[in-house]
Amino acid sequence: MDRLDNTIRPYAWGSTTAIPHLLGVEPTGEPQAEMWMGAHPGAPSRTARGTLVEVIDADPEAELGKAAVAKFGPRLPFLLKILAAGAPLSLQVHPNLEQAGEGYADEERRGIPVDAPHRNYKDANHKPELICALTEFDGLCGFRDPVRSADLLDGLGVASLKPYVDLLHARPEDAALREVLTAILTADPEEMAQTVAEASAACARLGGDYTTYAELAQHYPGDPGVIAAMLLNHVRLQPGEALFLGAGIPHAYISGLGVEIMANSDNVLRCGLTPKHVDVPELLRVVRFEAGDPGVLRPEASPAGEEVYDTPIDEFRLSRYVLAEGGAAHDLTLDTPQILLCTAGSVRAGEHELSPGQSVFVPAGETAEISGTGTLFRATVIV
Repeated sequence: MDRLDNTIRPYAWGSTTAIPHLLGVEPTGEPQAEMWMGAHPGAPSRTARGTLVEVIDADPEAELGKAAVAKFGPRLPFLLKILAAGAPLSLQVHPNLEQAGEGYADEERRGIPVDAPHRNYKDANHKPELICALTEFDGLCGFRDPVRSADLLDGLGVASLKPYVDLLHARPEDAALREVLTAILTADPEEMAQTVAEASAACARLGGDYTTYAELAQHYPGDPGVIAAMLLNHVRLQPGEALFLGAGIPHAYISGLGVEIMANSDNVLRCGLTPKHVDVPELLRVVRFEAGDPGVLRPEASPAGEEVYDTPIDEFRLSRYVLAEGGAAHDLTLDTPQILLCTAGSVRAGEHELSPGQSVFVPAGETAEISGTGTLFRATVIV
């Protein structure tokens, strides 16, 4: 197996302390948002044999296994991250596989450069993802019951929100959510900025359930995403709990440290809380206007000690082992590729001693035995 040297991405929303604290190093004072583990061409992990992209390209079947190559092609189909949100991320949604393929082909035909700021589709893949909390973790996930959203908006006492309140009460669920989100995102910018200012002042005054939205407005004053966020479920994960974010589900991470795994894609359509491009027509094509419980996941334990986060996706499978002092070693050998990440304690993986934030890549079929005292996350695929 290969010890990984991973890139930390310094996005502006990143925490300045969370990843350094996990790694046991001094903060630099700069934001450290995400540590990437995998073979994404934007920041591939490095090994003693070269980048993980180079290693896999040299012999895909040896590194990934024949079954994984047959199902997903000659590439690692997932990207594993440590994510540290010190400020809210953009409100966003991801396309399904068919939508991504259509959108990518259309933008290619129109000759839009892949790095253009108004480009929606960087590739033809979908981007389901799972976030597992390492600390208390706040996020927004999926639409809440429209009547609950109407009550939340009505409680602010802002006159310009009254049409949205009426729509949420008067229409069927999917039509109500679609009409209100469309109205929010297409409103006159100056009028919406005034509405957001009045709403955020009311949120700050009222506190309680409104506190989150007052904080969003502090980071994104005048942004229509502050109002759109009130249509979504607010979720607070405890360590070990997770959220699965499938295609079409609007979401945003607000604060906290977590392990994130996703299909290897860059496709994001933004709904707000961002200075970046918002393509409203394409967004409305992709969003699933369905209200429901966000579905907090807790790991399912097996007799072998593996705790699995069950998701309906084959491109990734995330699980963890919580190892106790004096416990037996675990054989993790698989016919699929794996990345093993330590997040607490000290774990031995093969010949490698891993401390928090350290990881290894295990080629398909390679013997992988772990022992020690701590927590280890295991990322692989389902074939």
